Amino acid sequence: MQLSEWVSGFDNRSPTHPFAWPLSIFHPPSSILYAPHVRWNKITIVGVGLLGGSLGLTIKRRRLADKVVGYVRRAASVAECEHVGAVDLATRDLCLAVKDADLIILCTPLTQMQPLVKQMLLAVKRGAIVTDVGSVKASVVKELETLVAKAGAHFIGSHPMAGAEKTGVSAARADLFVNSVCVTTPTKKSNQMAARKVEKFWQSVGARTLRLDAIAHDVLVSRSSHLPHVVAATLAGYVLKSEHPKAQAALCANGFRDTTRVASGSPEMWRDIAMANRRNLSSALTAFIADLKKVQRALANADVRTVTKFLETAKQRRDRWRGSATSPSPE
Repeated sequence: MQLSEWVSGFDNRSPTHPFAWPLSIFHPPSSILYAPHVRWNKITIVGVGLLGGSLGLTIKRRRLADKVVGYVRRAASVAECEHVGAVDLATRDLCLAVKDADLIILCTPLTQMQPLVKQMLLAVKRGAIVTDVGSVKASVVKELETLVAKAGAHFIGSHPMAGAEKTGVSAARADLFVNSVCVTTPTKKSNQMAARKVEKFWQSVGARTLRLDAIAHDVLVSRSSHLPHVVAATLAGYVLKSEHPKAQAALCANGFRDTTRVASGSPEMWRDIAMANRRNLSSALTAFIADLKKVQRALANADVRTVTKFLETAKQRRDRWRGSATSPSPE
């Protein structure tokens, strides 16, 4: 299924269907050619870790801004950011970092966003655009849209579906966002020009932009992103228990490594994500556990037909997804 067909499938649903939210696509499936970009005078990245550092590297490589400034919390991070080349200037002074910035990108854990925005409001210039990279959107949009508007600026939520289990600016890559999907979540209150500029920004770093309602976004990522992390963490925690024989770890080969890779992500970051999207994640877990119980019953009953169908269906669906324009490129 092509990305445009997938989008049409949503758009054709009944208005009473729970997924009948506005959704549109702005960039063709192939991101090998970067979209024409908007030139910014100053871009500020608040939180220069893996995502923030990768943004800084690609912004500088693509010459998307005259100046890239990064806000960091630790003194050691200042030199590290500049050494990696992620920013032109790194500072621990938040107001200095955001002063005169045309675009401010929040790349911090979810729980830090609102307090930081409150701190920087007096320094944000009128007409500036603020966006973020948070994995949960409904709560972020609700908290920040009105807050940012008080400064005469515009908030547009974003979520680039890109990342890695490694953290910190030292793991940053300029190509991290190439061929990824980035969801933007403007609302009825959003400035449409600001929304288009944010979409063009993500396209200019190689992403395909998808516009979704924030609530719809959170339901969908609870299944495709947050549930897999919980499953990976559960597998790693169970299989690698210290009570198991020492030979257990030696028998964990490529399949186990690949299936549990994301469990090496930041526990603090994923705790915040899980708690912020806890209702949707809990619902996804309920459905997932019900499917596991069906397999468990089939095994207990030596039901070969059901087990075969389960495995065949999973393979067909994954193979079809991997062949579609919506699937990520191989790492």
